[in-house]
Parts: sequence; C-alpha cells; structure tokens
Amino acid sequence: MAPSSIQHRHPSNLRTIRTSVSWVFLSLFFLYILYYSTILFEPAPTAGTETTNNTTNSGNHFSTTGNLQSNCTKPESILRFDTEIKHIAFGIAASSRFWRSRKEYLKLWWRRGETRGVVWLDKHVKATENENLPDIHISGDTSKFTYTNPDGYRSAIRISRVVSETLRLGMENVRWFVMGDDDTVFIVENLVRILSKYDHNQFYYIGTTSESHFQNMLFSYGMAFGGGGFAISYPLAVELEKMQDRCLQRYPGYYGSDDRVHACMAELNIPLTKEPGFHQYDVHGNLLGLLSAHPVTPLVSLHHLDVVDPIFPGMPRAQGIQHLLESAKYDSASIIQQSICYEKKREWSILVSWGFAVQIVRGILSPRELEMPTRTFLNWHKRLDYTAYSFNTRPAARNPCQKPFVYYMSSTRYDKERGKIIGIYTLHKERYPFCKWKMESPETIDTIVVLKKEDSLRWSKAPRKDCCRVLPANKKGILYLLVGNCRENEVVEL
Repeated sequence: MAPSSIQHRHPSNLRTIRTSVSWVFLSLFFLYILYYSTILFEPAPTAGTETTNNTTNSGNHFSTTGNLQSNCTKPESILRFDTEIKHIAFGIAASSRFWRSRKEYLKLWWRRGETRGVVWLDKHVKATENENLPDIHISGDTSKFTYTNPDGYRSAIRISRVVSETLRLGMENVRWFVMGDDDTVFIVENLVRILSKYDHNQFYYIGTTSESHFQNMLFSYGMAFGGGGFAISYPLAVELEKMQDRCLQRYPGYYGSDDRVHACMAELNIPLTKEPGFHQYDVHGNLLGLLSAHPVTPLVSLHHLDVVDPIFPGMPRAQGIQHLLESAKYDSASIIQQSICYEKKREWSILVSWGFAVQIVRGILSPRELEMPTRTFLNWHKRLDYTAYSFNTRPAARNPCQKPFVYYMSSTRYDKERGKIIGIYTLHKERYPFCKWKMESPETIDTIVVLKKEDSLRWSKAPRKDCCRVLPANKKGILYLLVGNCRENEVVEL
C-alpha cells in the first residue's frame, strides 16, 4: 500500500477507534457503578445472623454478629465460637495410690450427664455405685518405652498419653480435649468461656506456666504445666496421636508427662497459647495472696490442693473448695475477681476478692500496690526467696499496723427484691499486732456485706476490674460494699 493512501485514510480510522474505545470504557464504568451499588446499599444482616465456615468436623461452625466490614475498616463485631460443655472431653490422669482421697476433688466439679470424659488409672480400684465420677479406664501398657530420669517416675509416660488414649475412645462431636490431674478442680463455665475464644478447627495447645521461676527454668516457659490443666483442639489431638509414641521414644530422660507432651508439640511446630486462668500453684502455704490478686481473666483451674493450706481456714480442703464453688454458682464469671476501694473517712484500703475474701488495710495504699499478690505463700523450692517467682509480689505488711484484716466469705445468696447477689463475709479471728496509729481499727467491723449483680457477659468485653463503692451503713459493726461495672469517668482515687 502506497504511503499517500495511508495518510489519506488515517484521520477517519483513528476517530472510529477512539469512539469504540470510549464506548468500551464507558460501558465498563457503568457496570462497575452498578455492581458496587448492590454491595454498598445491601441491607446489613441482623444481629445473631449465623454464617457457616467450611469445617473438617460435622456440626462444627462459628457465628458472627452484625455486618463484617472490609479489612480497611474496623469490624462492627467480634468473631465468636460456640463451644459448649458438651464439646469438651476431659482426660483425668489419676493414681490408684491416691484415688481414695483425690476423687473427692473430682466430685466437686464433675457433672454426671453433662461433662464428658474419663479417668485414666494405672490399675483397677474398688468402685462405688452412684458416685458423681466419670468412667474409669486403665491406661495402656507402656513397658516398651524407655525411662531414664533418676528423679522421676515411669508413670509420666502413661500420663503423657492421656489425650491420645481419650481420642481413641471415639467420642462424638468433640472439639477440645482437656487434660487435668486427679487433684485439679475446674470451674467448667470459665473453661468454656476461654475455649470459646478460639477456633477449634485450628491447631491449639492452651495452658499456662508455673508460678515458680525456677520450675519454668527447669522445664520451659513455653510448656503448659499439666496439673493446672491444658486444652488441645481436636485436629491437633489427631496429629499428636499419630506421632506421639514415636515422639516419646526420643525423650527417655525427661522428668514428667507435661514436658513430654511439650516436646511432641515442638515437633509438630505448635507453640503454647497462654491463658493465665489455668493454675499449677507450685507453691506452699496460704493461697490468700495469690487468689485475692487473681489476674483479670476467668478462673479456670486450681491444682496442688493437697500441698497448700485449706483456702478457708478451719475447713477441710475439699469442703473449702466446695464452699468457694457455692459462690461460683451465682456468678462464675466473676469468681475471685478483684475490686479496690477506700473508706476515706477511716483511711482504710479495701481489697475485695469476690466470692472468696475481703481484706481491710489501715492506711491508703495505691491500686498499683494493692493489685500485686502478697507473699502469704512460699515457693515450690522452699529455700528460694521472693525473687524466684515469675511475677511481682509484695510483703503482706510493710508495717505492723498494715497487717490485713481478712474477712472470709461465709455465705452467698440471691436477693430477688434487690436483683443482686448478697455475700456475707466474716472477720477471721486471729492475733493482730499492737498499732500506735491514731485511726480506727478494722476490728470494729465484724461483718462485711457485698452486693453485686451477676455479670455473665463480662468476658465478652475488654478486660476490666469491677469498681467497688462503700455504702452508707447504720448498723454498728457492719460494712456495706457495692461491687459492679465501673460508671462513666469512675476512677479508683486515693
């Protein structure tokens, strides 16, 4: 084709091409607007709308509430998983040697027909009919495994296989396996609250470490201590069961069961997800300092109850735990949660551990100091001093005048007229040192009445302590306190 003819036809062809391109882009633009208008103006789902995720287990799903926004904006709702008690299978490691006494702890929290799981023993024991206990199974033979630790016991191998052996029982609709010892007490509702935060279809190994820094150094700060209990999601338990026996052969020199489980988790590349509501309690003595300064998280478990003092003075250990669980029936989410307030006229600092104890201290101590555990207990290794804990502590009293006056929970009931839980706390009678301070002694108070509303949804919100208020009182020897959600702009002021 001649160059002259190209120049002659070029302008009209170019206009035609430009027109076609313009129509294409204009059409695409209108389609774009039409598509996104259907998304932007689509009605938001109502609260409680449930969406189903692709899952590996039948019946497993999670739900959302509200309308989830794009990743560029803040979501209007928090992802919530619907784990219930029926989705949890307990594997309890027990010894025939201690079964007769320790089964009393298990009776306190086990709910026949509601909780599911089994006790794993080393040999058969005499069973009593109609006891509130799970089924008893005998652990499999572990004689083929080598055990070389000179300070430990071969039973550690048997106990480390509790989750795998419970899995092999083939229980249906299990989302979580929870391991504990025969002297571990679980607050079941709070265990459910903790596990509901996590997607059971993922690989989770949940628990916490020891209170003893030295124990964590001996074993690992990344290990869930078994006495406090730990939880393993179903798919992770399946993977553990496949390889655990081979894994155990590689660690004959380890001391216990929990470090063997931790070693296998490391081989599976699974880290510990820490939840401080599980309690190993590697301590001796009085738990008052630890319980009254519980972290702002649900109380999930208590362990080593045969080692520490009874939590309520003068009561047998098991009866004391039962007494605590009576308060938990009214508001399990709030059990042992800490509140701080001041009786300013008398210059008293007041520390409430709901459902357990109230302490009054002469003088004004800051909230930062009051929320720190007092050293009413000793380290697991008794020769070690207070620097050997994995958390901060303070002395029980810096001055003899500041020895706390302790009021232990006597009874708890619900008052329909007031719509509140009423707790009665009575002064623990003991010797208090002479004090020269010119202020009223808390000894003038015999009884403390604590009023509180149930707050079952407290852990669905950002963690925060309840506020405490001193109420007017006309009766001599009685102090009234109100504990509950903090009001707007409410501050614990000195």
